[in-house]
Amino acid sequence: MPRLRLGFVGIGLMGEPMVHRLLGAGFTVSVWNRTPAKAEALAGAGAEVAATLGELVDNVDVVMLCLANTAVVETVVFGGNGVASRARGDQTLIDFSSSDPQATREFARRLHETCGTAWIDAPVSGGVAGAEAGSLAIMCGGDAPRIEALAPVFAPLAARVTRMGPVGSGQVTKVCNQMIVGCNALVVAEMMALARASGVDAERLPEALAGGFADSTPFRILAPRMAAGTFEAPAWHVRTLLKDLDMAVEQGRRCASATPMTGLADQLLRQHAGQGFADADPATLILRYAGGSPATESAS
Repeated sequence: MPRLRLGFVGIGLMGEPMVHRLLGAGFTVSVWNRTPAKAEALAGAGAEVAATLGELVDNVDVVMLCLANTAVVETVVFGGNGVASRARGDQTLIDFSSSDPQATREFARRLHETCGTAWIDAPVSGGVAGAEAGSLAIMCGGDAPRIEALAPVFAPLAARVTRMGPVGSGQVTKVCNQMIVGCNALVVAEMMALARASGVDAERLPEALAGGFADSTPFRILAPRMAAGTFEAPAWHVRTLLKDLDMAVEQGRRCASATPMTGLADQLLRQHAGQGFADADPATLILRYAGGSPATESAS
């Protein structure tokens, strides 16, 4: 069976290392980005740079999206000269973006009715480091046999791929993931400030708590940066986490499931973003507290 031809749309913090992983696995990958320079930078790694989105769709078996939010996904798929205008019934669309679950189900229905293309929602967790190492966790929603057939495509990207149910289920699972991450980020900031105010060497907290019940990946990433006041070159942003918590609160409202902790985290993150930290590292949450950082109080 010939190897699938892949098209990747969205060359950002996550998309770029994911494309590198696919190229390294021997796939032919065509790329397109709304900011052309980002796609062109991958030509040296062996990617084929499509002049237009339509050209990419015409020449691949699988269209992959890794985009900023639900609105961008809708524009790229259904906007003028979008994916839906050129897609075919023998193709599959994989959406690695973190998008609204209800919108995702509607997008899948619209795409199938328009051109017969199947939609797999496959949001990821693991951050840039996971994308670079091929150790992402991928949560899928969609047709089970189709997801199984795509295993060779997922293999260079992920340590684990889990089908959670029909289309939209992957996005619900990512929302659940982000509820834990968002609340965790806020309590880590609160805890670090308390430790410092109590005279504890906050820089030693990751070492002290490693392997215990309080240990977690967000803690291991955020605590050292909070302790040192190091916020440069963020691998993720406050605005991204806020977007995900907004979706969590909305999903809770839709299905009448209470989200009080997530709701509070959402409001605190919104306040932080509104104070000029939307594009900053969530580690800057330590700055909400008096004397929260030994460094200058800036998002840079």
